[in-house]
Amino acid sequence: MGGETRLASGLVERIGEGRGRLRHTPVDGGTREWSGDVPDHRAALDAVAAELTRDGWGPDSPDLAAVGHRVVHGGRRFTGPTRVDDVVLAEIERLAPLAPLHNPANLTGIRTARALRPDLPQVAVFDTAFHATMPESAARYAIDTETADAHRVRRYGFHGTSHAYVSRTAARLVGKAPEETNVIVLHLGNGASASAVRAGRCVDTSMGMTPLEGLVMGTRSGDVDPAVVFHLTRVGGMSVAEVDTLLNRRSGLLGLCGDNDMREVLRRVDAGDERARLAFDIYVHRLRKYIGAYAAVLGRVDVVAFTAGVGENAAPVREAAVAGLEGWGLAVDADLNAAPGDRPRLISPAGAGVAVAVVPTEEEWEIAAQTYALVIGDKGPGNLT
Repeated sequence: MGGETRLASGLVERIGEGRGRLRHTPVDGGTREWSGDVPDHRAALDAVAAELTRDGWGPDSPDLAAVGHRVVHGGRRFTGPTRVDDVVLAEIERLAPLAPLHNPANLTGIRTARALRPDLPQVAVFDTAFHATMPESAARYAIDTETADAHRVRRYGFHGTSHAYVSRTAARLVGKAPEETNVIVLHLGNGASASAVRAGRCVDTSMGMTPLEGLVMGTRSGDVDPAVVFHLTRVGGMSVAEVDTLLNRRSGLLGLCGDNDMREVLRRVDAGDERARLAFDIYVHRLRKYIGAYAAVLGRVDVVAFTAGVGENAAPVREAAVAGLEGWGLAVDADLNAAPGDRPRLISPAGAGVAVAVVPTEEEWEIAAQTYALVIGDKGPGNLT
């Protein structure tokens, strides 16, 4: 951690699906891959441990200080990295209705890692924590307060580790301290979210109580009139579960043109496909609305930073998102925008009023850094309030 050096990366997928697959890449060697039976997460972590042990960095290594875990939803209770104990586990489980697809899986990872090394500190790093600094004017929905409080209905935000890392890195890219910089972060992947970050603190973000609100995404609708749900249940005869599936899994780019991969959408646009063109235009229109809204929220914008799979790799999206905003000081240099790269970089013309940047996100690094600061810094149980 002191040298900010990645020792290895990897992935185990298709757990419990009959034939799992592992890919492991140590920084000083070639990628190793194998396929085989991975019946559960304990088997998956055992396989990871075996690969790390081959490289001398196994779970029994005396240099291993802690394990950091991504946890999607921390509600209002967890506003920073938190040491895991039984009380914390119970609270993460209690919050599962707010993230039913994510928190239970996160709990599985934590429990499996605890079983593998019971003596090792386990730290939960929450997607929602970075957004906990939003003022109530941004976090509250305009519904009856007692009802909202009784059912924990408010805007929490997600992708927080990415927004934290990217906003901080974007500030340094333009030679400023994060606490002196206002950044709009556009995290554009299959899931997508925007944030307004003033002086290193989030003051607004596009995702809300769940990851459904906000930008157009791969399969999620983003913002819709809430009455659409009533209309589809009353007039369309759809169940609540069917509407949930529609908005989360059959909407966004997929619902508009049949493809949720921006690479395929752009290929179809280039081929003259009208459905793909409309999907792209709707996607970009929503992006521009949020850039404008967050410019108003911040009052002054120093950097607009694109990140995640689409944000880092889709130059046409970046170009279209700021096209026509030259009066606000926003523009991209065509050559810089088109040039590939895997490092943080500016793509705006020299002398632009607002810097436009591409910042590859490092969510794993952010989790590791927060875990390290908590455990090595001996800061106690974290922000459990």
